[in-house]
Amino acid sequence: MEDFRFVNKTDIRFGKNHIDEELHDAVAQYGQNVLLAYGGGSIKRSGLYERVMKALEGLNVVELTGIAPNPKIDSVREGQRLAKEHDIDVILAVGGGSVIDASKVIASAKFYDGDAWDLVADRGAKSRQNIDQLPVVDILTLAATGTEMNPGSVISNPELKVKVGTYGPNTPAVSFLDPQLTYSVSKWQTAAGSFDIFSHLTEQYFDRANDTEISDCMIEGMMRAVIKWAPVALATPDHYEARANLMWASTMALNGLVRSGNVNGWTVHPIEHELSAYYNITHGVGLGILTPRWMKRALSAETVAKFARFGRNVWSIQDDDDQVVAEKAIQATYDWIKSLDIPMTLQGVEITDDTNFRAMAESAVKIGRLDQEGGYVNLTVDDVVALYQASMTTDGFED
Repeated sequence: MEDFRFVNKTDIRFGKNHIDEELHDAVAQYGQNVLLAYGGGSIKRSGLYERVMKALEGLNVVELTGIAPNPKIDSVREGQRLAKEHDIDVILAVGGGSVIDASKVIASAKFYDGDAWDLVADRGAKSRQNIDQLPVVDILTLAATGTEMNPGSVISNPELKVKVGTYGPNTPAVSFLDPQLTYSVSKWQTAAGSFDIFSHLTEQYFDRANDTEISDCMIEGMMRAVIKWAPVALATPDHYEARANLMWASTMALNGLVRSGNVNGWTVHPIEHELSAYYNITHGVGLGILTPRWMKRALSAETVAKFARFGRNVWSIQDDDDQVVAEKAIQATYDWIKSLDIPMTLQGVEITDDTNFRAMAESAVKIGRLDQEGGYVNLTVDDVVALYQASMTTDGFED
């Protein structure tokens, strides 16, 4: 286990009864001028918009709407303009990861006079070191990204065909987590969000640090919870306990706690970010397609013990042979993803040729430092191209 420092100051308000009673004061403590950021019309159809506006009575509210999945830099730029023009004191982000991610970058961009893309392109160096950040309050409507309790954001620039993560100085100030708000989430987004959570755990579990028993045990428990509750949420969308467990798993998976003591960065996420940048596919679905192929590539004599532990402690696979357990664990992961009705090939998300694979692989390797001890196992550009190609078919898996 490596040395680490863990600090997280986000005030979590979890459960059914916080928004109507506490939202006004949670926002107003930071000032009178509020930027309300949200995506499409779903918060109006659900009645959440009306509840929020009632709670914000007496405050000066400016709205930023239309923040899309895989949030685009244009929304951040517009938010930057509004934040400066109206001297915004606090941002209220209502939505899923895309809305909250964009809001966190806008919160720094208010204090930056250049193009907001600069704060993304340098992966947060300016926003982290030299620039203040507005407080962000959020109301989460989709369990997936964990952005409600971490300082990260992932932003896309369609003109450059780039999607990268960036980090600000602060986590959200207050996060309202009401599982009831996820009842109306579609089966597609529920499945994608559930695997996004699982992937966050996977990326932190397969790590070269030794003797991280505490983190490993926490991750294994959260993995088992996601495996258990995701199918329940898909079958019964208004099952409170299923939605509550997925929401808390989303938050706990990526608030920095379970990565403490780790050595290396992530692998599948930068590879998938290229798919989202080029094809605008749903992030969690891309992760679901790529992860079993990455597992097959990562399995070796050096890594088999960790994969066998994964098989025994997460999937309850019993066998004395580590190689057998590891291979069965990878197949079990594939089978569970498929059971969520996630497409298991890139062709299932309408990616039908390999025209862009090399350019995507070159970018993923560069951004993720995948060939320089950046991930659990080193990957070259050719390795990443091979992963994309393997993801075109179900070859190698019992289907």
